[in-house]
Amino acid sequence: MYRVEKYTVDYYTQWNDFVSRSKNGTFLFHRDFMEYHSDRFIDYSLLVFENDKVVALFPANSKDDIIYSHQGLTYGGFLLENKSLGEKTEQVVNAAFQFLSEKGFKKGIIKQILPIYHKYPAFEADYALFSKGANIIRRDMNLAIDYSLPLTISKSKMKHYRRVSSLGMEIRQDNNFKDFWQNVLVPRLAARHNAKPVHTLEEIELLQSRFPENIFQYNVYYNDEIVSGITLFDSGTVVKSQYGATTGRGEELRALDYLFITLIEKFSNTKRFFDMGTVTEADGYNAGLLKQKEELGCNVYIQDFYEVTITE
Repeated sequence: MYRVEKYTVDYYTQWNDFVSRSKNGTFLFHRDFMEYHSDRFIDYSLLVFENDKVVALFPANSKDDIIYSHQGLTYGGFLLENKSLGEKTEQVVNAAFQFLSEKGFKKGIIKQILPIYHKYPAFEADYALFSKGANIIRRDMNLAIDYSLPLTISKSKMKHYRRVSSLGMEIRQDNNFKDFWQNVLVPRLAARHNAKPVHTLEEIELLQSRFPENIFQYNVYYNDEIVSGITLFDSGTVVKSQYGATTGRGEELRALDYLFITLIEKFSNTKRFFDMGTVTEADGYNAGLLKQKEELGCNVYIQDFYEVTITE
């Protein structure tokens, strides 16, 4: 009943058209986003057809005999059309895994898209995976603000926000990624975590040139010196702080909180959620980061990772 095809460039338009009309797709699944790091992953994305119509997508990459919902993306799983209800979704998932079995894959690792990104409820694939014996192997805590509820920024955060509002800091949406990457983000991650941002400066500038309506940079300047910044990914109903960092001087000024609260209030009438990302680390979660985001008004939303046997 369903035909499964591995993605090739011939399906570029059909793929992107389906992402835009799916009930749980975002611009991260557009091929122009997915392929900015194609040299790092072996793409094995799937399209599921009913006759000649695309009814589902599975953004994925392969490694040995394991299929992953794409490791280069924050979230993944099956992208579904609005008409894909329970029974149909189960048939779609079965068809995809039958195809993968025939190609020699033994196991699948799937990281689900957070429900805050659903345009319409899209939990059918979760049940289909459960019915195939999938096990939850990881559960991340993701923090987000639900704008349908009253904002609950802590009193102490608001007290400091009002105090620093008179210090003369300037917020600019200047998309100056270079200033932020070189003078704030990269040095801060290196000093605090001995880490690097997932995206290089060149990559984020490339992605912003491809998605100018979805990727923005807000920076805070004090005496014309950058002291903090936040990189935003705008998915339509959800805005996400992809990166947020401050300098030592910015920390003294509480510039990052000042910027966060300003942006939280800015998007309160136009978005459904403000996503502040995960606090989960390899050995648990970052308690300090969790507290900071909760004090900014966030609640926990769970992102599950499944492992499913394809072929014994």
